Amino acid sequence: MGLLAILVLAAMAQVSYCGGAAIDYGKALSKSILFLEAQRSGVLPGDQRVSWRANSGLLDGKANGVDLTGGYYDAGDNVKFGLPMAFTVTMMSWSVLEYGEQMGAAGELGHAMEAIKWGTDYFVKAHPEPNVLYGEVGDGDTDHNCWQRPEDMTTSRQAYRLDTQHPGSDLAGETAAAMAAASLVFRRSNPGYASQLLQHSKQLFDFADKYRGRYDASIPVARNYYGSVSGYGDELLWAAAWLFHATSDGQYLDYLANHADALGGTGWSTSEFGWDIKYPGVQVLAAKILLQGKAGAHAAVLRRYRQRADFFACSCLGKQGGSGDVQRTPGGLLYHQKWNNLQFVTSASFLLVAYSDSLVSAGQGAATKVQCSSGAAAPSELMAFAKSQVDYILGSNPRGTSYMVGYGNVYPREAHHRGASIVSVKSNPAFVSCHDGYSSWYGRKGSNPNLLDGAIVGGPDEHDNFSDERNNYEQTEATTYNSAPFMGVLARLAAGHGGGGRFGRSLSDGTCLTLPVVCTQDFRAADEEDKHASPIAIEQKATRSWTEKGQTYRRYVATVTNRSPNKTAHELHIGIAKLYGPVWGLDKARYGYVLRGAAAASVPAGGSVVFVYVHAAPPANVWVTGYKLV
Repeated sequence: MGLLAILVLAAMAQVSYCGGAAIDYGKALSKSILFLEAQRSGVLPGDQRVSWRANSGLLDGKANGVDLTGGYYDAGDNVKFGLPMAFTVTMMSWSVLEYGEQMGAAGELGHAMEAIKWGTDYFVKAHPEPNVLYGEVGDGDTDHNCWQRPEDMTTSRQAYRLDTQHPGSDLAGETAAAMAAASLVFRRSNPGYASQLLQHSKQLFDFADKYRGRYDASIPVARNYYGSVSGYGDELLWAAAWLFHATSDGQYLDYLANHADALGGTGWSTSEFGWDIKYPGVQVLAAKILLQGKAGAHAAVLRRYRQRADFFACSCLGKQGGSGDVQRTPGGLLYHQKWNNLQFVTSASFLLVAYSDSLVSAGQGAATKVQCSSGAAAPSELMAFAKSQVDYILGSNPRGTSYMVGYGNVYPREAHHRGASIVSVKSNPAFVSCHDGYSSWYGRKGSNPNLLDGAIVGGPDEHDNFSDERNNYEQTEATTYNSAPFMGVLARLAAGHGGGGRFGRSLSDGTCLTLPVVCTQDFRAADEEDKHASPIAIEQKATRSWTEKGQTYRRYVATVTNRSPNKTAHELHIGIAKLYGPVWGLDKARYGYVLRGAAAASVPAGGSVVFVYVHAAPPANVWVTGYKLV
């Protein structure tokens, strides 16, 4: 390990001092896990620690002839949305797999495993047949018209399912990933349960792959709340990666490699990782396989995955030279969007920490650094930046506000959360109707009567501003998927120096497991196959200029060419930064821009499309965000 890495890691003690206040990562870890108990649905266990909650959703699934009690409410509402719940369980499991030892040292491993099992027990119920998966209970429309404690719910509890006639590869794939990852968590402590989860995972993956389609087309009530914008390619690869880690079965590594182009695994370069878009997570998992020496004949493809993992890390560090760098607030926080921005901060922090530890475990040299447009980045830089994001969330920011409820002296008191904002049913069992909840509790000034301890709220805006008001749901609503990856980061930082991740490290010292692939330690940064890994080329030219009101405007034509000799590029997404004028030929989309018109939706081998923009500035930064090659 280099001197810089040693100095950085040595500085990470169990507490960090920011602005004169000590940051206790161990305490924050405990609270982050505790929050999940406030989100439980079903019959609560005797050791339930969030005492203001009681049983709820006890008839879930009954009308459908299936028991769907249990699971988690996603946020401040009372709906059980399958996609974010599954992502939550996957990330809790990954957190434990990487940093379970550190959680154990902090006395929290048992609580973390209980939190995972609360989710997987529900998924077992929700998957009663190989090709059937219940993906939602309740619906956002009726729920959002009502402000009630979960214990008082009078809203619809209809259950929505996927089957061969109503596919949902994204939801089934994410649930497969969750159960595969969780099977690793319970492999030693509860092998029978782990085997059960793995069987469900394999069936769900086969279902997702064989019967393809977006889940929100089959469950349209989910579309306005958790729409599948990125499609299902990322979840299929994500599930395959987790199944390979869980089984060491080469068929899943083959799938990850052989479908890298067609499903976008090596085509997407994005700086967002969350419940909808899993590509960066897939790319880090693939990089781990490569760094652990398990790539075998697929080393070249996995190096391309790793290049995309590097892009994610570099964009977070601001080392992409403007082509994909994530915006930051004046206080240094990664900023993606105004609604629940912190979901992307906690997930990015986890990926950076896990990737950093994987690189450190692999050894030294240029091949174990992150390759960025503006220079290589050492693993210690990833770790230090992730720590800065965690510190910001916990109070080291311009406002001096902790965005974890119950942590520090200044934290959100009016979280947008039905259960927390209404007096506990245990204190006052009188029924609270939908209307009464809104008239008596939603608009009430002052702190919530129940502490939503450990919740990570949506967080500040792009200027570090934050308004602690219950009706400001974009900033004050907390979600399970904000907290799940944060658990792992906090455990890592609480351990300080020597707290590196353990997931897969049995191979980092050159020891090979019995696998159906050749174990190697080939860390070459590139070979002949990698020199032109991206077949999509972009060329820009200024074709006209004129002066108006003292400013010189230029018309730029950007040509996008598919250099692949025999494959068509589908779902092409373009990223643009430093654009100060109108653009023609593109439409704004969730992840950048897409080509306008049905004819431009696909670019054949050797084909090109163009778009035009005008502004009074040098050429904008234009890059490829993602594509699929078929």
